[in-house]
Amino acid sequence: MKKLRDQMLVDLQLRGAKPNTQRSYLREVDNLAKYFNRSPEELGEAELKEYMLYLIKERHLSEGTFRFYVAALKFFYKTTLKREWMVEKIKHPRATRKLPIVLDLLEVESLFAVTTNLKHKAILMITYSSGLRVSEAARLKITDIDSKRMMVRVTQGKGGKDRYSILSQTTLEHLRQYWRKYHPIEWLFNGAKKNDHISTNSIQQLFHKAKKQAGITKPASVHTLRHSFATHLIEAGTSLHHVQLLLGHRSPTTTTVYLHVSRLNLAQVTSPLDKAVQPVS
Repeated sequence: MKKLRDQMLVDLQLRGAKPNTQRSYLREVDNLAKYFNRSPEELGEAELKEYMLYLIKERHLSEGTFRFYVAALKFFYKTTLKREWMVEKIKHPRATRKLPIVLDLLEVESLFAVTTNLKHKAILMITYSSGLRVSEAARLKITDIDSKRMMVRVTQGKGGKDRYSILSQTTLEHLRQYWRKYHPIEWLFNGAKKNDHISTNSIQQLFHKAKKQAGITKPASVHTLRHSFATHLIEAGTSLHHVQLLLGHRSPTTTTVYLHVSRLNLAQVTSPLDKAVQPVS
């Protein structure tokens, strides 16, 4: 198994997979081997189906996690073992499409209002105002803030892509206050460990603390700030193409989900009931 594991690691590295993806893919193949107490090389269609059912019925994985684990096994059998016919046998439920949770502008402002810590407020502000993923906000460096061009450089975002997003003037002014107090050297937001950036878990925790203090009851997470950024841009008249570029989406189809939660066009629609019934005087 060690030889296969080493080969899979090489394959992942050659494909440019990020360290976290490498660890997750390798771990899932290890889990498959432990489940049957056999090398995955010896398994067939029946065993894979059994393992898929185990993941769904006993481990109760979320849809996203399940699909990620399936992707790991597909990579192993297709790329490392060169058994494409096995990949065809690995099936999974079709993904359901859920609309994102979005905060309105007053709710976003309330998050900032209750956050008195300069560092925490700076993190929340740049995450929202530049539409960043939590991992992207955590890994920002001082050199990523381009105040002359009013841009934020996002290095190696999802899919290993670099991009630029907008820098809010309000956020820039707050970042300057933050810098004067904390004097970060390399990472914009330092973590608990010396010379390391803040962890994504820490950002999640400070968001949930602010959410609770602001009295927001929506099932929101830090990622909701990114959804809200995109939706608010569309409602302000920003083209879908520009929103796609700012978010770093590969396909415009991914960005169109924000049209479904935007009030831009829906606000202009009148319910047929209001047209049929005269208002009560």
